[in-house]
Amino acid sequence: MNGKLRKVIIRDRRLIPPFNEPARDLMVLNKPLWLHQRDLLAPYCDEELEVDSLDEVPDDRVPTLVYRDNLFFDEPFLRTFLERARRLNKACRVAFALNDPAIVHHALPLQRGIRREGDVYVADMWYFPYGKESYARPLVIETLAREIGYYRVPRYMAPRQGDLTFWVPLRAFLSIEHWVHVFMANSPFGIFAEGARMEDRIQRLDVKLRILWRAMLERRQVLSSSALVRIGRNVQIDPTAVLQGPTIIGDNVTIGAGAVVANSIIGNNVNIGQGVQVLLSVVGDGCFLPFRAALFMTTMMEHSMVAQNTCLQLCVVGRDTFIGAGTTFTDFNLLPKPIRTHFRGELVEAGMPVLGGCVGHHCRLGSGLVIYPARMIESDVVLFATSDHHVITRNVYYEDSDHLRIPGGAALYPRLYPREEEVDQPEAAPALERGNAP
Repeated sequence: MNGKLRKVIIRDRRLIPPFNEPARDLMVLNKPLWLHQRDLLAPYCDEELEVDSLDEVPDDRVPTLVYRDNLFFDEPFLRTFLERARRLNKACRVAFALNDPAIVHHALPLQRGIRREGDVYVADMWYFPYGKESYARPLVIETLAREIGYYRVPRYMAPRQGDLTFWVPLRAFLSIEHWVHVFMANSPFGIFAEGARMEDRIQRLDVKLRILWRAMLERRQVLSSSALVRIGRNVQIDPTAVLQGPTIIGDNVTIGAGAVVANSIIGNNVNIGQGVQVLLSVVGDGCFLPFRAALFMTTMMEHSMVAQNTCLQLCVVGRDTFIGAGTTFTDFNLLPKPIRTHFRGELVEAGMPVLGGCVGHHCRLGSGLVIYPARMIESDVVLFATSDHHVITRNVYYEDSDHLRIPGGAALYPRLYPREEEVDQPEAAPALERGNAP
């Protein structure tokens, strides 16, 4: 049973707002989700088949792994599931304990793909050693979550808040059905999880000595040594820049004077300007961050730009998007009220005390905007900052875009990412709820 598997991918064609694109095409750890899945599964699978439902999985006797294509999982999770499933040698399905904190606190909100059945939570990933069977027993996988803080809110602002923490899994798994899950997959379940695994590895004496020796040879601090900071080819780094690992920097990257990059993934052909701060973030290929831009636990998809003096915390930015200078994404309610966001037409609690906003693909945002927590700006939107229109308190949809108010504006800036109902019924009115309660 140690041979290669056939993988069967169940397509999830739902479009994720505000990107209006399936989860499989959204960037996770600087790769489209489908590519992230393919790379992880390459050592285990040598055959691939796409279907629209579990009923379409072939009934032949080939060892098969079946999963829905909106699932995010990492290598430690996948390896653990397949090793245990092969030892069991019976049809089984991914499951989680009811008290798994990473699943309960971070994976369950804003989704329906991980659901309770009996005394466990189950998800849409199966292993069939002898081909598809009608029953697959739940195989509980522990995420090995640990509570890790990311900052403290002062007591005079939030006396009941204290330290803000995530339950970070050493084996990560998510069903991506909302933009918040894209944030979770990249930061707490991605960057944070790799950092936690690195901390575990450093506890081994041989690893600790190897890293210390590398730092001494390079005359660098331990966190800045090449053991923890992987740098690609043709990279230009100003001597005054600060790099701290675990960090990955791609090819053809420029990092300017006084910039700080810590615990992040930087893609290829990225330009990071003078004084830029990139912390616990993912910056996609071809992005541009001019001087004094700041990202904290933020994901930028490929070929986007965040201009100078702009601050994004706990945000997600789609591809080919521009965010103007001095724009701020707030992430904390000043009054002690839960942060809420839209999910399938309803306004529901996001399950997080601090949360930034999300900008879709192919957007243009003017300078000086202020965006309230958890607000979405749909793909293809253009926003001008004016005296009566610079604080964004509600979700912004394509019909609200400022370029549509200009004669001929629609032709000047074509729409590339229509909503799902518009793909099926071009003349149908938008079904999404407008607005967002503070």
